[in-house]
Amino acid sequence: MNLYVAATRQNDGKTIVSLGLVSALRKRVKKIAYMKPVGQQYRIVEGKKIDKDAILMKKIFNFKANLSNMSSIAIPQGFTENYILRGKQSTLAQKIKRAYNNLAKNNDFILIEGTGHAGVGSVFDMSNAEVANILKAKVIIVSGGGIGRPIDEIMLNYAKFRSQGVEVLGVIVNKVLKAKYKKVNRLIRKGLARKNIEVFGVIPFEEVLSNPTVAELLEDLKGKLICGHAGLDKVVERFVIGDVVAHEVLDYLSGGTLLIAPGNRDDFIFSALSGWVLGVTEKYHISGIIATYGKRPAKKVIEIINKANIPLILVKKDSFSTAREINNMIFKLRADDKPKIKKTEVLIEKYVDIERIFNLLKKDE
Repeated sequence: MNLYVAATRQNDGKTIVSLGLVSALRKRVKKIAYMKPVGQQYRIVEGKKIDKDAILMKKIFNFKANLSNMSSIAIPQGFTENYILRGKQSTLAQKIKRAYNNLAKNNDFILIEGTGHAGVGSVFDMSNAEVANILKAKVIIVSGGGIGRPIDEIMLNYAKFRSQGVEVLGVIVNKVLKAKYKKVNRLIRKGLARKNIEVFGVIPFEEVLSNPTVAELLEDLKGKLICGHAGLDKVVERFVIGDVVAHEVLDYLSGGTLLIAPGNRDDFIFSALSGWVLGVTEKYHISGIIATYGKRPAKKVIEIINKANIPLILVKKDSFSTAREINNMIFKLRADDKPKIKKTEVLIEKYVDIERIFNLLKKDE
């Protein structure tokens, strides 16, 4: 038994949904495995290119399967050009089938996660639709929140899968704004019912799953941690750049604020810390501080930052470039993000009809 999870576009929450489905389905089958046949973002593990999501799932669920089976093809730079000039689809297809069969030997269910929308990978004859066809898998499409655009994009992806003879079981609509949830839930179901497409779930947007922790920023910015290791799991909800007068900074603090400022702007940093000094930490909560231009704050300021358990990260870039880089980042779930993982599992169980999906898959076995 297997299931292929695809998406209408990048950042629709496909990996989040896949994680939640694995967690829910492992309560219903004896042995379950995860596979990402084609991966675009990879790391080198024991000399092999392994997709990041496969590494993530193995760590979270402690899968015993070999990573090379969970991630059969990773796409390095130059792969596409090389394939167009001399590649063969049969070679890639055999590699994917071999990895899948190795997983199937010891598991009752395999959840397969795709890469991007249905057509991604077409350039080397391994689109999501083609891979689903190779593995004889039925598909669930994950889309972003809304009504018009999601339905349009779902239909486009649906057509691509159907052109390859792949059955689409239904869809899961993700990241629906809470203020519009009732309306979207009602209309998206009615709109897709008119197209004979079943909606298995409509999931509300949860900021905690989209907002990064300070640890994620430290890793992605390749910064240097000066102090505040205990606060690395704090969530960043917004950031403030140090371009205001020092005594006005408190007017811009609320929730999990990240400060981005040159390290030598001690006046700005210390002013922001005054909320902690005065014991008013809820209103003026700082998740972390990024000192830019490679400049450290004064020793006394660092001592206060450290006492407040606020992570201080040093980066070489200027404040504006750092803020822009953070703004453009797509934050992926990490294996040590226990609260986010738990939140994901709860969301999928609550808002997705797992029993319906499982029964449809069992029915065709």
